[in-house]
Amino acid sequence: MPALTPWEIAGLFGAGIIAGTVNTVVGSGSLLTFPTLVAFGYSPLVANVSNTLGLVPGSISGAVGYRRELVGQGNRLKQLGALSLAGGLLGAVLLLALPSTSFERVLPYLIVVACVLVVVQPRLSARMIRRAAQRPDRQRPHALLDVGVFLTAIYGGYFGAAQGVILVALLGIFIEDHLQRLNAAKNVLAALINGVAAILFVIFAPIAWLPAALLAVGATIGGQIGAKVGRRLPLGLLRAFIVVAGLAVAVKLVVAP
Repeated sequence: MPALTPWEIAGLFGAGIIAGTVNTVVGSGSLLTFPTLVAFGYSPLVANVSNTLGLVPGSISGAVGYRRELVGQGNRLKQLGALSLAGGLLGAVLLLALPSTSFERVLPYLIVVACVLVVVQPRLSARMIRRAAQRPDRQRPHALLDVGVFLTAIYGGYFGAAQGVILVALLGIFIEDHLQRLNAAKNVLAALINGVAAILFVIFAPIAWLPAALLAVGATIGGQIGAKVGRRLPLGLLRAFIVVAGLAVAVKLVVAP
């Protein structure tokens, strides 16, 4: 594996801080750190698995930073967390077993769909709330949410760029709650998805340990920054940030060679 120069070490550390911040607020930081690793000479597979491992502490840090918003979400997170673990594990297995282009071909379209969901989420949520008011199980997440979280977790374990955008969109549509609380839940689910995938990668995949460590330290700092920044954003601005970040990721993937 290539040796890192002092400038590259500083660059990875800084990229980790930015990615940890962005992931906590919305979830597209991998589109900064993954290309950085590739640009520094690491193969796509090594960059992918090292990036996943390195950003796990940032997701945990962001979840801790949002701990106030997690109060009362225990039952929700147990159900969706189990699906996240199962999907993340399956996605990691697919990454190690299948060609690397499988999910990347459909990724830009998935992200665009997620951004559309974020835009129309308030109207869809209001419609679902009206329907749920006529059902005795109105507090239970819709079955489509379970399927969506599981499929997103599979994708997250495979590559993971903008999985937070998709998770926030799904949670906002199917769960009646404050967007900041849903963003906090997203951070927990992302930590579970990336965490279980990282465990598999440590055992079976080639890890670039120094870059992963640099990203981990930086992302941990960024997670705390993101929690402070994200909590202070107005809901409309947060929603706009999610959409802009998601579209930027989709465009980057389409135009990338």
